[in-house]
Amino acid sequence: MKNKYLDYITDEHFLTCIANLHRAYLKAKNNVTKKSFYSNKVDSIKLTFDAKFNDIEAENLIQSEILRQIDKSINNSIGTFHEQILGGINGFEIGNLSGFDIKAIDNSLFADIKNKHNTMNSSSAESLFQKLKVYADTYKKANCYWVQILAKGSFNELWKGEINGKEYSHSRVFKISGDQFYALLSGKDDALLNMYKVLPTAIKDYLYSIEHNNSIAENSAIDEIKGEINISKRSILDQITFENYSYYLGFDKL
Repeated sequence: MKNKYLDYITDEHFLTCIANLHRAYLKAKNNVTKKSFYSNKVDSIKLTFDAKFNDIEAENLIQSEILRQIDKSINNSIGTFHEQILGGINGFEIGNLSGFDIKAIDNSLFADIKNKHNTMNSSSAESLFQKLKVYADTYKKANCYWVQILAKGSFNELWKGEINGKEYSHSRVFKISGDQFYALLSGKDDALLNMYKVLPTAIKDYLYSIEHNNSIAENSAIDEIKGEINISKRSILDQITFENYSYYLGFDKL
């Protein structure tokens, strides 16, 4: 039977990858409590300017701030999503904390996947090169890749150049963009494009298939703050300011 979504991984595997990412989103939302939202201190003065200058309702502004915090934890999960998709291609598997993200079952390929090209500093880049070099030296027929899903360009080239003042190169250590890596593993040039194009349909199908769990509290921080407002009768910005800075001179009278 022909696959509904992609021809290089099964429909079941694709939907499982989407389900795993959905659980990561729900967990991230549930983890943003009022305590965690306040953990780095909210800049109430900036929020006031944002609300007035950008003509945004205070509650919507706070919701955006909460979503920004969620976004930080989701970025890693997006990388895991790509690992799981690629690990479902015939002949490949994910690393499962083995030191690599993706490998060929016959040990002819090892890869470390980063979702964005700029997520590493020079020390991290040096460490990654050394790790890939070890795989290349251990497995004499293996090509090893630093994969950049969101890269500045489309490329598959030797990774060579200066890192921390030292010249690095190896005949089988490469850096590669996300589109080229999807093409390399699937054998299809438009593999990443096709995945992008079917995502809306697959996500819709997945969401339709699940029953919503009402016990999961999403964005509980906003509900907690609104609960305090019902008692204090402050505006939402005043409530946030009071709870973050009541120890400042005069702020306890807000």
